Amino acid sequence: MPVLEDVISALVELKRTDDAGLVTQLTSQLRDLIASGRLGKGRALPSSRRLAGDLGVSRNTVTYAYEQLAAEGYIEASRGRRPVVTVDGGGRRIGAGAAAARERSGKPRLSPWASNLKQTDWPMSYQASLRPLRPGHGDFREFPDEVWARCLRRNAVRAARRELGPINRTRLREVLADYLATSRGVRATADQIMILPSAQAALTLIAATVVTPGDDVWVEDPGYPGAAAAFRASGARVTGIRLDEQGMQRMPGLAAPKLIFMTPSHQHPTGRLMSLARRAEFLSLSRPGKTWIVEDDYDGEFHYDSRPVPALQGLDAHGRVFYVGTFSKAMTSDIRLGYLVAPPALASTLEIAQRHIGLIASSHIQEALAEFIADGYFLAHLRRMRRLYHARRDHLVEELERQLGGMLSIEVPPGGIQLVARFKRGRTDQAAVKRLVAAGVEMRALSSLALGRPRDHGLLLGFAAWHESEISAAVRTMASCF
Repeated sequence: MPVLEDVISALVELKRTDDAGLVTQLTSQLRDLIASGRLGKGRALPSSRRLAGDLGVSRNTVTYAYEQLAAEGYIEASRGRRPVVTVDGGGRRIGAGAAAARERSGKPRLSPWASNLKQTDWPMSYQASLRPLRPGHGDFREFPDEVWARCLRRNAVRAARRELGPINRTRLREVLADYLATSRGVRATADQIMILPSAQAALTLIAATVVTPGDDVWVEDPGYPGAAAAFRASGARVTGIRLDEQGMQRMPGLAAPKLIFMTPSHQHPTGRLMSLARRAEFLSLSRPGKTWIVEDDYDGEFHYDSRPVPALQGLDAHGRVFYVGTFSKAMTSDIRLGYLVAPPALASTLEIAQRHIGLIASSHIQEALAEFIADGYFLAHLRRMRRLYHARRDHLVEELERQLGGMLSIEVPPGGIQLVARFKRGRTDQAAVKRLVAAGVEMRALSSLALGRPRDHGLLLGFAAWHESEISAAVRTMASCF
C-alpha cells in the first residue's frame, strides 16, 4: 500500500554524525522507498519546503535530493509542482532481487588480508569530527597556519615554472637530514631519505621491498595496528611480542625473524622507553640482509621529563635499521607527509620501488616544508607545543586521579600525545569505550591494539589536541558514565 504524504518523513531517518552527507542519505532512502514499491508510481511527494520542515533540514538538502532522483529517472520534478514518482517499484524490486542474487553467486574473492580488514577498528571510525579525548592527534588550532600558507603559496607558484625534478626533493632531504641528526641522533645522508605520503606508506614500501611471503615478522603486542596490516599484506607471518617495562622484550627462544618492528623511543600505545641496553640486544640480533629492524619514532618530537634518548638508528653501525617518521603529529594531520631513512645498501632500490608503487608526495608541498624547517618555523612551533602538551598531559593525569583514581591506574608517559589508563578491577574496555563514545568522549580500547587474544584492558586517551577546560569536561563525562 502506498504510504501517505504526511508519514513519508517518519520513514526517513537522517544521522547528523554519519560520514555520508544529509543529501546522500536522503536521496538513498527515498530511492529505496520508491524501488521497494512503498512509494508507488504516480504518488506525489511532499514539497521541498514541507519535507524540509518535517525532517528539520534545510530546504536545499531536499531540493538537491529531488534533483538527483529526477536525474536518475525515479521522479518527475517541475517548477511550481510537487515531484511525482515515475517508476513502478515492483519491477525495480524484482530487478534489485536478481542483482542481489547475482552478487551473492558472484561474490568477489578477496585475499586473506583483505578479508580480515573488517575485524579491526583501525583506523578509528567513530566520528568524522574530532572529539575529546581521541588519541593520536595534536592541536591543529595552535598551528601557525598563516606562516605555512605563505610557504605553500610561494612554492606553488615556483612549481608552475619548475622543470620536473626528483620525486624526493633535494632541499627537503638535506634539511631533514640535518634536523634528524641534531634532534634525534640519526646518522644518514640526504640520499637515504624518502619523502612519502605518510608513515604508513613507509611501512608499505618496506614490506613490498624486503618481505617475502612466509617471512617471519615481529611486532609489539599491544602495538601499532598499521604495522601488522602492512606486513600481513605482503604475506608475512606476523608474531606479536609482549611488552615489559622497557617495551618490546627480547625473545631468546625464537629464531631471528626477517624483520622486527618497534617503537623504542615512545612505545605505542604505552609510551614506555626502551633502555640503551635493550636496544643493543636487538641490534646484536639483527644482521644486514637477514634480520632488519624498522624503528618508528612515534611522537619522537615530544619528550617532557628528560632529554630524549637518541634514535636506535643512530646506534646502528652496520646498516640494519629503517627509521620512519611523520609530520602529521608535530604539524597538522592533513599535511600528509612522512619519511623513511633507508639503510645505505637499500636506498636506491627503495627509491625505484617508491616510484613503481606510486607512493609519491606533492613536490610543492615538499618544497614548502623544506622552507618551513630551514627558516626556523618548525622548531619554534615544536618548542611551543612541547610546553603546551606537557601541561595538558599533567592536567589530564590530575583530573583522572581526582575523579577516577579509585577505578583507573594511570601510566604517565615521559612524552608523546596520549596515555594509558588501566582498570584496577576486572572490567572489559570495549563496552566502556562504546558507552563513553555515545556520551561524547572518544578514546581507544587498549584491547583493540592486541595482535592476538587481548590480555590488557584499559583506555588510550589523547591529551595534546585539547584545551585544559575541554579535558576537564571530558573527564567529568567519564566519571558520570562510570
